[in-house]
Amino acid sequence: MYKAYKFRIYPDTEQQTALAKAMGCCRWYWNYSLNLCQETYGKTGKGLSRAYIQGLLPGLKKEYPWLTDAYSQCLQVVALNLSTAYKNFFDKRAKLPRFKSRHGRQSISYPANVKFDGDYLKLPGKVGLVYCSCHRDFDGTIKTVTVSKNPDGKYFASILVDDGKETPQCSTEGKAVGIDLGLTHFCITSDGSKYNNPRHIAKHSKNLKKKQQNLSRKKKGSNTRNKARKLVAKVHAKIARCREDFLHKLSRKIVNENQVIAVENLNVKGMVKNHNLAKAISDVGWGQFCTMLKYKAERDGKTYIEVDRFFASSKICNVCLNQVGRLPLDVRNWTCDHCETNHDRDINASINIKNEALRILSLGTSDTASGGNVSRLGGKISCLLDAIPDETGSPARN
Repeated sequence: MYKAYKFRIYPDTEQQTALAKAMGCCRWYWNYSLNLCQETYGKTGKGLSRAYIQGLLPGLKKEYPWLTDAYSQCLQVVALNLSTAYKNFFDKRAKLPRFKSRHGRQSISYPANVKFDGDYLKLPGKVGLVYCSCHRDFDGTIKTVTVSKNPDGKYFASILVDDGKETPQCSTEGKAVGIDLGLTHFCITSDGSKYNNPRHIAKHSKNLKKKQQNLSRKKKGSNTRNKARKLVAKVHAKIARCREDFLHKLSRKIVNENQVIAVENLNVKGMVKNHNLAKAISDVGWGQFCTMLKYKAERDGKTYIEVDRFFASSKICNVCLNQVGRLPLDVRNWTCDHCETNHDRDINASINIKNEALRILSLGTSDTASGGNVSRLGGKISCLLDAIPDETGSPARN
């Protein structure tokens, strides 16, 4: 079973320069290969194989000697990632691959020859030993290490490990819970628990506004503007860390306490088109929360199931199954006309989600909204046409 562990690393000035050069080489090779694929497809209607793109490297290194600043296998991984991106696009799991920018988050992957030496992570090439803050131990074989630099200037290493264990079989024997996601309360469970929405952006809005106003006054291209940009990036990174911490803790609590976890399959991409709620929906992180629930449940041998988004969970009475015709969002409590039971809108919805999930499981079918696995591939694969998906790692963010 594959697991990913993310640690912060602290490269010195020389190592930061070496990583910047290596990331720049991989970014340039990605853009060059993507442009070549697009031109070839436009002229011939055919794609370029991964082996063909990797075969261009010796000639490119002679033409551009600075490409040797990157470890050779890092450049080969670029072709592998490009083939994966095209396969996911044609399978309708992702958008068309795009060109990479020198601005924003940068990353580079090391597929081999990476190991720990005490408190240091030894990276091949010109980087060498980098101090790593290992806050927890892990057992297994290191498969891939992805080093990333965030816009706020912090470096992280995401380590993919194979622990040699088999993925446990999912079981439905035990407690089941239905979860209704919302904005006033982040989630409401079928047992009556309500978890408030932390509203991370609202808590840091004053600080963020001040930093953004300061950035807008700086002259473009100046060193002071770059410093102000990093201050804004640090606030955004703080918000992201707070959100991720909350989602990790809540998802772990729910998975530990239940055997079957049922949630509603929400169309988040469509919901954010509502300009009045787009900011709040983006801040709450429903998609990330469901992803965490899914992979944590699978690791523990528990069942995660999504109920169809068109299931009228709020309008159905969970006692007599009577369905009301219309239920505006401002109505938080309602009484069933048939059995005269008074319902809390959100708790009733979560109970109905749980019951619907149990009904689906009892029928022996299961509906999921993941749309497949966006995965890494191996072998000689066309960057445009023929590729075979293969699950290789944790969906944890690198």
